[in-house]
Amino acid sequence: MTLSRKISLVVLATSVAALSSASAAESFNLDALVKAAQKEAPINVYDSTGKIVEQAKAFSEKYGVKATGIKAKAPDILEIVSREAQAGNVKADVVILSDAPAANEQLLSKGYAISWLPDDLAADIPKTFQKPLTVVLAPNVWTYNTSLYQTCPVKNIWELTEPKWKDKVSMQDPLGKPNYTDWFNQMATHYDKAMADAYQAEFGKPFDTKESSATAAFVKALAQNGPLLTDSDGAAAEAVGAPDVKDSFIGLVSTAKYRDNKKGMKLGICAGLAPFAGWNYPSLGLIAAGSKSPNTAKLFIHYMMTEEGIAPQAVDGKISTNSKIALPADEPSGIAKISNQIMGYDAATASADWQARQDWQDLWSLNYKK
Repeated sequence: MTLSRKISLVVLATSVAALSSASAAESFNLDALVKAAQKEAPINVYDSTGKIVEQAKAFSEKYGVKATGIKAKAPDILEIVSREAQAGNVKADVVILSDAPAANEQLLSKGYAISWLPDDLAADIPKTFQKPLTVVLAPNVWTYNTSLYQTCPVKNIWELTEPKWKDKVSMQDPLGKPNYTDWFNQMATHYDKAMADAYQAEFGKPFDTKESSATAAFVKALAQNGPLLTDSDGAAAEAVGAPDVKDSFIGLVSTAKYRDNKKGMKLGICAGLAPFAGWNYPSLGLIAAGSKSPNTAKLFIHYMMTEEGIAPQAVDGKISTNSKIALPADEPSGIAKISNQIMGYDAATASADWQARQDWQDLWSLNYKK
């Protein structure tokens, strides 16, 4: 190991210890944190949504500090933070990462980043979202065309594996979107009984196949039914709800795409779908261990956990883990009304999701037919 590499690791270890001990030993004082941040250098904040540019600007104006928001894909953010940590030259101070398993395995476990929980907000954030800190939940929902149907034409998720819906389901490709394989693994780990019960409700007999789980049987059957695979939520949404669509599709779409209903799209949530109308995936809020502006980084995390800070994302149906913050009344998808129908994500098993990704990708690719 080179001397520079050893020095970088020592710096990282020292920074982690300092950040962690500070949060544990000191009672939280927002005014003191603001004053400390105002003495520090500007920070860079990365997120996979372009809304981070707006959020960083508003944060800077509010607190008299400088933060620059940068949009980047989750894999790129992971690589940036890892390389900067290894080089001991941190430029990405805060990251909001929509890939929880990778964040755990590639950043947190290696000490490249830490999770920090604002003490004054801890009582409002459920414990399942505290370690590591989940800032926001992004719902992906089963969606239908509201101009073709008055209500969702399917009532049970297993219907999408039947001949009627062959080639009529649109979704992002699980081989290119790891969140989807994480969804599969979360279902199998925490909600497989619900999947088995839905199977029995649909087919009138108990679930009994050679597959390892009801979820695995569903994933295999869905793949064999030839869904239209896309490289983006936008494309999946277009297949379902474009104004000129004449053919019926059911799609798995981010609630963020429902804002396009104002532009003529016809997207509606499949409320009441058994066992779930959709699923949430989390975005973790992490601080680079070697940040030269740790107080500003903490202040930004705190800001993101407030109603003002998360507002630009809340209008897209993204749900703050701060239980005191509600979605806007005019949020276009209406997800708030059926939030109890959305499958949750348990970050405690994120490492298992990471380990199982290849297995789920193999199951999908071996069975996909088009």
